[in-house]
Amino acid sequence: MKALPSVLLTAALVGAGAFAAPQIIPVPALPPSSGTPLPELAPLPTRSAPLPPLVPLSPSPSTPSTSYRPSDPLFARQWNLQAIRAPGAWAQLAGTGRGARVTVAVLDTGFVNSPELAGRVVNGYDFVSDPARAGDGNGRDRDASGVGEFAYHAEVIGNLIGAAHDGRGMAGINPQARVVQVRVAGTDGMVDPQDLADGLRWAAGLSVPGTPLNLNPARVLNLSLFADFIPLTGCDTRIQAAVDAVTARGALVVAGAANDGADARGYSPAGCRNVLTVTSVTQGGQRPSYANWGTSVALAAPGGEPGHGIPASSVSGPGGERSPNGTSFAAPHAAGVASLLFGLKPTLTPAQVRDLLTRTATPFPTGRCDSDPRKLCGRGTLNAEAAVRAVLTSPGPSAPTGTLR
Repeated sequence: MKALPSVLLTAALVGAGAFAAPQIIPVPALPPSSGTPLPELAPLPTRSAPLPPLVPLSPSPSTPSTSYRPSDPLFARQWNLQAIRAPGAWAQLAGTGRGARVTVAVLDTGFVNSPELAGRVVNGYDFVSDPARAGDGNGRDRDASGVGEFAYHAEVIGNLIGAAHDGRGMAGINPQARVVQVRVAGTDGMVDPQDLADGLRWAAGLSVPGTPLNLNPARVLNLSLFADFIPLTGCDTRIQAAVDAVTARGALVVAGAANDGADARGYSPAGCRNVLTVTSVTQGGQRPSYANWGTSVALAAPGGEPGHGIPASSVSGPGGERSPNGTSFAAPHAAGVASLLFGLKPTLTPAQVRDLLTRTATPFPTGRCDSDPRKLCGRGTLNAEAAVRAVLTSPGPSAPTGTLR
């Protein structure tokens, strides 16, 4: 079952709450049915509390590391971070500040001023060209603010990538990442192929006619969507050209595989060349029935299943929280880890990062993700700990600290 249009790769929501007619967001937090809101919904303090020191990584790579544990209250329920062995990755980053100051673009439903990303989320650009679908009274413009009931979609994705480790709300994979929100989806959740192609180029810092240059070009582009208004028979030529251009620029494109339980190769961008296509697995490491599969899929990451989704902070959710599931939420796990790798070694190419993430993936518990051997999910489940270790132990200079890329 899909609660949203198929373009937004979200299979279902838990505790989503009801929405009124579309309104320009930020969406106010809905009052919780019981208890109190998550602490992150309170005003942010001027200075964060001191973070606990990191300790060295356990010498045994076969056992998930628990040597660093964020104090964010939602972390205890973020099973997805344990599944990708994020604590082991963070422990190895003690000398670099436990994250990487790398810019990630989220091409999605638009900007929400998330408290989890305070000071690190950028209102990028609105590429929705059809005023009727834009819902904000015009077509393309400089305000990428999300509009309508699906606005939370991009917010949750950004939070999964970069939520601060500050003792409030949730923990993100790269708590130093800058997130640039680029709006390509209308209020209907649909994406025009040309809007997506232009958004891709802009996000990576390439010129787009009639659009100001992006002053925050990204090394990683997260696309938890696919293009509409085209047949699902292969990668759209406009999108392929844009993917090739941003890849040549040095940016990695990460895409969700989509949620139709079908072969992902017919989808754009999941079926395009030079894309790291990610499908979903459950907490048990198996493909949920909604998740697309096939030879175009590079690896899997936690996407959850109905009734057991991915816990995340959201200003639009009841009590400041949502638990969505879908390949929308598998892709940002890979995007977040990719940003850590680029931060450790800025000279890495997109192809090298794709190779690192697939080569270090954890094998599926039964050797494959599905009982049907045709339904492939790539090399395994994303393993942040192993990927970071591979970069740290490889020859070559590491990244200087203190610079956002």
